[in-house]
Amino acid sequence: MSRKQLDKFLRLLAASPSGAVFNPWWQIDEKNDVSPHSSAIRRKHLAVYFRERLGKARLAIVGEALGYRGGHFSGIPMTSERMLLAKRQDIVPGIKPRRTSKPSVCPNGFSEPTATIVWGALLKIGVLPGEFVLWNAFPWHSFDPHRGLLSNRMPNKSEQLSGRPVLKAFLELFPCQQIVALGKIAAAQLEQLGLNAHCVRHPASGGAKLFRQQIAEIVR
Repeated sequence: MSRKQLDKFLRLLAASPSGAVFNPWWQIDEKNDVSPHSSAIRRKHLAVYFRERLGKARLAIVGEALGYRGGHFSGIPMTSERMLLAKRQDIVPGIKPRRTSKPSVCPNGFSEPTATIVWGALLKIGVLPGEFVLWNAFPWHSFDPHRGLLSNRMPNKSEQLSGRPVLKAFLELFPCQQIVALGKIAAAQLEQLGLNAHCVRHPASGGAKLFRQQIAEIVR
């Protein structure tokens, strides 16, 4: 990925909708972020993650939206801060990942069940880290305004529409052999772009076993 391509993509990410939406790459979570540099750290994590996979990834998995336990603090979709802090060089090779959440909020860094299941399933069936890339149809973190930033909610239709240009740009950067939608909402967004992606069960709410079976059948 050229610097120009990456800068263009990051500028697209800067244009997040207003309302109960957090933009982890361009905004600071004043209550939970460890420093004023947290958004810059998350941008760096994403940039290195993308550079490692450009031209290598053969499988793209697209979820619904960023979660507070995952990309909100790691800067990488379906990847938790705790995974980065575990010194896993397969996620962002060449740099030392840094936490962006306050230790007082979550001492060991946030851990997201979906991230753990998705990464674990892919590695178990032999997909190398550089061969898959993760993203979300709605790239930002939509939260419940009554519960605050440490919550998740489904993006509304207007928000889903606002994320479509970013999704299109992502798929242009990663024209993978196989595209997998994690759940029906992501599948519908991909369909709106004219892509007939594989649709698998989202691993949340008891769907982990079926997700593992379905993703193994697709990859093999």
